[in-house]
Amino acid sequence: MTLGSSGIKERLNIVITGVGGQGNVTAGIIMGEAARLAGLNAVMSEIHGLAQRGGVVSVDFRIGDVYGPIIPDGQVDLVLGFELLESYRALSRARPGTTMITSTERIVPSSVNVGDAKYPDLAALRERALSRGIRIYEVDAPSIALAIGSKLSSNMIMVGAAYGAGFLPVRIDHIKDAIRLHFRESLWDVNFRAVEAGAQEIRRLASTM
Repeated sequence: MTLGSSGIKERLNIVITGVGGQGNVTAGIIMGEAARLAGLNAVMSEIHGLAQRGGVVSVDFRIGDVYGPIIPDGQVDLVLGFELLESYRALSRARPGTTMITSTERIVPSSVNVGDAKYPDLAALRERALSRGIRIYEVDAPSIALAIGSKLSSNMIMVGAAYGAGFLPVRIDHIKDAIRLHFRESLWDVNFRAVEAGAQEIRRLASTM
């Protein structure tokens, strides 16, 4: 049984979150195009903070029997996080049973760097989430991206993780075709490998839990 196979029937609700510059919106576009190629209905919306300054960027992505692009609070099936702290913040919209697949990347807010705020206790946030029945998987996307030869491919690693966990009801060929449509040819191979690596890593993590 895949991670995403229970409780998902007529619709699938995914929140993609991170900070500006991590490729969150691009990930949503690839996922949406892959869903379209698979013959599925998909809608998405983007919420930008101060993206150019490293602010939060959140994408609501929905597949199936849905029309409005905004996911109601408490109906999130998957939080796909590109930055660790923003992943935990997005759990305010989650329910017991929601899955969080997050990159381990940390981008410290400028307010922390200048001493105006303290970085939250991530261990405490994790324990609080687990006590709510949230399933948590941490993917070391930056290290995997460097290993395959492109530090900019972390977003496709996370798309691969969502696919490998069963939260994208498409074939991997649909994702690769979406990549072909969105990226120039010189970037196809590294992004294909990123998707495959992300899928492999989430399956490995699931096998240990």
